[in-house]
Amino acid sequence: MDRSAITLERMRVFVRVAERGSLTAVARELGVGQSTVTRQLRELEESIGVPLLSRTTRRVTVTEEGSRYYTHCVQILRLVEQAAEEARSTRGAPAGTVRISCTAAFGILHVSRILFAFQDRYPDIAVDLNLTDERIDLVREGVDVAVRLGPLTDSSMKLRALGQSRRMLVAAPDYLAAHGRPTDPGDLASHQGIRMSNIAGSDMLVLQARNGKRHEIPFGGRLLVDHGLAAREAVAAGRGIVPAHLWIVHDLLAAGRLEPVLPDFSLPSVPLNLLIVPERSGIARVRLLVDFLAERIEDVPGIEKG
Repeated sequence: MDRSAITLERMRVFVRVAERGSLTAVARELGVGQSTVTRQLRELEESIGVPLLSRTTRRVTVTEEGSRYYTHCVQILRLVEQAAEEARSTRGAPAGTVRISCTAAFGILHVSRILFAFQDRYPDIAVDLNLTDERIDLVREGVDVAVRLGPLTDSSMKLRALGQSRRMLVAAPDYLAAHGRPTDPGDLASHQGIRMSNIAGSDMLVLQARNGKRHEIPFGGRLLVDHGLAAREAVAAGRGIVPAHLWIVHDLLAAGRLEPVLPDFSLPSVPLNLLIVPERSGIARVRLLVDFLAERIEDVPGIEKG
């Protein structure tokens, strides 16, 4: 075994390929050619003396030996990074890159500004912000922290609850003047709804009266969108009624461009959480970002603690 060929760089490449299952994706992520990734993997396997990966034309999978080696590599790389963090902490300057994934509309309107303030406080920390409404594999995509709206199914991540996101029915004054103002949940059947095509169950609204009575109302319309900002533009343009998170329309409500609909009935709030990759939770810069986000998100309109 040629131990001189077993470098941290080659271990990092192997770990990312094992997690992503694609040489092309890792090469793009690292900003190198695929031939470079292939060569580093080949030299690592030759130095160890066993195949770590099984390659086909469509996918790369980890061998049994590679799976055991992957576990050790993750531990070694984590220790190396923690050692570097501790060394940097002696001069009081956290550094490195934090990768964060966030729901697109929430990230554009609010989280991005929080991240700007975070970098102002910690100028040596780079932030890689990924905006998507898809439930991505955080480990596979190399993400440290994710801000997520809605119920969670990934129990392998560390969770920090940020609060509840309030929602309400809203519409433009021009729409309500032209089509009438609903006074009862049943009235919604005769109105145009703006629905989110990427949210399951968006064709049914659950409204709760102040006396606690629940109403389940079919909700339809001619317009389906798959992005919160598109829904914001549509309702502001008078295309119908939309169940909106307060944080996405609060400024339009304040400016009088939107009005509440059925204000005596409430929509269920949606949980807002931080997901943290367990292997990254001990890294100082990740902890700093998690605490900073938790503190600043309290100031976002419509986010209630608890």
